Amino acid sequence: MLTILYYVVVLVIATILFIASFIALVVCYPFDRKRVVVHTLSKWITDTIFGLPPKMRRDIIGAEYIDPKQPYVITLNHNSMVDIICLYKLPLVFKWVSKKEVYRIPIVGPLLYAHGDIVINRASTREAMQMVHNQGKEWLKRGASVSIFPEGTRSKDGEIHNFKAGAFLLAKDAGVPILPIVLDGTTTMVRHGWLMNWGNRITIKVLKPVSKEEVAERDVKDVMAEVHERMVAALAEVRAEKNK
Repeated sequence: MLTILYYVVVLVIATILFIASFIALVVCYPFDRKRVVVHTLSKWITDTIFGLPPKMRRDIIGAEYIDPKQPYVITLNHNSMVDIICLYKLPLVFKWVSKKEVYRIPIVGPLLYAHGDIVINRASTREAMQMVHNQGKEWLKRGASVSIFPEGTRSKDGEIHNFKAGAFLLAKDAGVPILPIVLDGTTTMVRHGWLMNWGNRITIKVLKPVSKEEVAERDVKDVMAEVHERMVAALAEVRAEKNK
């Protein structure tokens, strides 16, 4: 019963902010090139989702590594849809790279379009890479970060698997730093298909960025391998700390 009440309250608030997002998109479009207002309204939706349950937590470790004025290519591990909503805790305006199937989800899909997020068709790798490259560079030029799951899909076992090069090529071509982030606890927020885990704890660990100078000077494969290694190690540290 409590879970149902929670869903109803979240749906009502999300619907109001959803409508406000499209109004803001139209009104602010001429001068809000990063779509900061729409991003902020989505942040309020996620603050509602995580803020209503008093014992549910989103903890950020390493926030000192983030420069809110700097656009990044953000790389993070992918375990569930909760990964997307939990990242709005960051003090950054960012655009998601996401498969087109996500955009069919009620409220979530239209909001992603309003944000200006990058829609890709995973059936065509070449087309998807071109879309990420072109639209990603445009948003980075405007000062917005671009968030990418470099594994390309969800991890089935919770571990971090091989990366694809797209995020790293984008950072190199756009001349921006890479901000690696690891997430833990996003698969345990909902239990048995729909019941909420009221005491769920999500950890967002921000790692030291790879500077734009390093990205420019080093081989893409070397940077990709280093980021992968650092993220795997960081995820293991987060889990070990939780199990103490």
